[in-house]
Amino acid sequence: MCIFIIFKINIPYNLLFTNLVEPIVSIFNLKTWVHYYVSLLKRLGAFRFSLLLAIAIISADSILQILLGQYFNDPLDIANISRSFILGMLITPWAVYFLTVVVGDLEDARQRLDNTVERLQELLAKDQQKTRELEFEIIERKKGQRLLEEHTILLRSFLNTSSDLFFHRDLKGAFVSCNKAMELVTGRSEVELIGLTPFDIYPESYAQEVVTRDQRAQETEQEQIHEHWLNYPNGRRAFFEVRALPLYNAQHICVGVIGFGRDITDRKKHQESLEKASRDKTTFISTISHELRTPLNGIVGLSRMLLDEQLTAEQIKHLKTIHMSAITLGNIFNDIVDLDKLDRRRLNLVTNNINMIDFISDLESLAFIQTEQKGLTLTFEQLGTLPTYIEADNTRLRQVLWNFVTNAVKFTESGTVSIRCFCEQDENEQALLCFEIQDSGIGIPADQLEKIFAMYYQVKGNRHATGTGIGLAVSKSIVDAMQGRITVDSELDKGSTFKLSLPIKWPDENSANITKAIDLPSISILMVEDIALNVVVAKALLTKLGHQVDVAENGEQALEKVANNQYQLILMDIQLPDMDGYQITSLLRQRHQQLPPIVALTANVFTNKESFINKGMDDALGKPLTVTSFNNMIKHFFTEQSSPTEVKGVVIKSTPTESVEALFDTTMLIELLEFLPTSVMLDNIALFAKMMPDYMQVLESNMVAKDQKGIVSEAHKIKGAAGSVGLKRIQQLAQKVQSPDLPAWWDNIDDWVELMRANYESDLVELKKWLVKQ
Repeated sequence: MCIFIIFKINIPYNLLFTNLVEPIVSIFNLKTWVHYYVSLLKRLGAFRFSLLLAIAIISADSILQILLGQYFNDPLDIANISRSFILGMLITPWAVYFLTVVVGDLEDARQRLDNTVERLQELLAKDQQKTRELEFEIIERKKGQRLLEEHTILLRSFLNTSSDLFFHRDLKGAFVSCNKAMELVTGRSEVELIGLTPFDIYPESYAQEVVTRDQRAQETEQEQIHEHWLNYPNGRRAFFEVRALPLYNAQHICVGVIGFGRDITDRKKHQESLEKASRDKTTFISTISHELRTPLNGIVGLSRMLLDEQLTAEQIKHLKTIHMSAITLGNIFNDIVDLDKLDRRRLNLVTNNINMIDFISDLESLAFIQTEQKGLTLTFEQLGTLPTYIEADNTRLRQVLWNFVTNAVKFTESGTVSIRCFCEQDENEQALLCFEIQDSGIGIPADQLEKIFAMYYQVKGNRHATGTGIGLAVSKSIVDAMQGRITVDSELDKGSTFKLSLPIKWPDENSANITKAIDLPSISILMVEDIALNVVVAKALLTKLGHQVDVAENGEQALEKVANNQYQLILMDIQLPDMDGYQITSLLRQRHQQLPPIVALTANVFTNKESFINKGMDDALGKPLTVTSFNNMIKHFFTEQSSPTEVKGVVIKSTPTESVEALFDTTMLIELLEFLPTSVMLDNIALFAKMMPDYMQVLESNMVAKDQKGIVSEAHKIKGAAGSVGLKRIQQLAQKVQSPDLPAWWDNIDDWVELMRANYESDLVELKKWLVKQ
């Protein structure tokens, strides 16, 4: 209506809005009025609100016209008022309807908006709750990450401070990580190791083993354990036990291998010390054997000599008892020594030509003496033709058969002991020499036949089982080493039969002359022996063979007699009161340009003469002396079978004069002193003293590892360093250590290294004193 009035009175819109409406809008808050208007419509309803609105419009229009009339000096008439009334009545219903619809829509919109706001508030509350939960989760995750980082740092510190190796390799075998111990072993940092494979840091053979074990660990999903020597950059070796395990991710997919290595060098050294203790035990056994054999050999020799005399039957019986008791005791010594060698896996066999006629005759004689003492009947059968000679270990074969015969006699109270010797062929048509020893004794229960060859085993409940329990075990080991076989048949209370089957080896054609009779010369002999009983037995035997024997009881007498007399043979005992046989031999070779053969005479059981020859002897014989072994030695040195020069039936050997080892190379040192001041040479000695402990540590680690190449390399360094400062003794010892081709090198290397360790410091002290004096 206002618009119509404006147009009616022809007032410009812009002017009216500017002059009237804007001030009103600025004066009144329209938003408040609108809310009031809507609230009034809702409260009064459409009809009453329409009447009220019509009255308000008519009133407002009337008042507006009055005011405009006065403003423009236009008198107000009834017509204008009527038009305003009619116009208000017409406009009001439509305006009210329009406003009602708008208000309804607005109300619906408001309600929807309220619902939306309410839902948004709920979502906002949920979002805030989730935000708080997310914030809490983030805080906890950060705490977990910090804790994980701390644990990672602690684990890394633990791995780096551990002396054990740790490494991680991927599926391609490349290193992913490692600890400090691994860096020390490889000589590379972790950064340098990452990406490298075992082939880049290990020798090819070991690298291939590592890769194979890694693959096996991945395929079998099981831990792989092995032991290996690893080299440090400075040359030191350490023995590690390495464990490799497959590494899985969260999905249980193998992503590589992790490994741990523990240094067990000390354990290895302990094992070596145990082996050394075993060697010491061997030395002890050998010493005891020597001490016991000395009187025993006297008993055997003298009883054997007395058996050749004219005696009564009862005296002969007693002598045979003494003789067999001594031989039995000697065989027990052999079993004990062999037991020690079996324990160290060092039982050696010596092949020699055995005259089967003599061998069987000796076996029959020994068996007859034993059976005769117990009143048993002995039968000896040779079935078929036997070879005249065979190649075998004479001593070991006798030892085995003697054990069988002794057991047969021991477990037979009355009846017969039978010995049969024959040849047969095995399934491969190989010729076998067989011995069967059968008795009519108590027999062996069937359930214990397989046990009798066990060490120390004795049949339970058998009152005859009074021996050591090692004879059969040692015999079986000897026969196994000879590639033979032992079988047993036995029936309780009816007796047992032991059968020995050995492959036969015949001497070659070059040995055919062993059957040829050779006239042996009678020679003059110097026997160096300090035990009177041994002297009596050996001298009686040698004199009976037609030789002339002179005796020296110690080293001084031996040196004096050789200087004043001409001998064709020297029999040298090893253990003497003032010096050993090797020392005497060394002194003799230093003092005399020409010497007769020097043959070691020892009560220790030996199977290899090279150890005696390496120490200066020409040959070695065991005690007690036997006619066969002595005559074979005489054949070698004093007949045409031997290659050395023969002068009037006497073999003369030329031996270069050996100088006594000096501590220093004085010639070299004197020459150096002409060019270098003493202070410089003392500095060199101090440097050697500083380096030597490291050299020895690396050398000993290689010895524990049994690494011949490493031993030779480090000994070569020591030899060069010792030679440069003039330590001749140390240099020569190092030369021996670096020479694995030397006979019995491994057996002697411990002694050489120990001599170096024990003497290099004192040699340095003496060298300094010598240099200062110069």
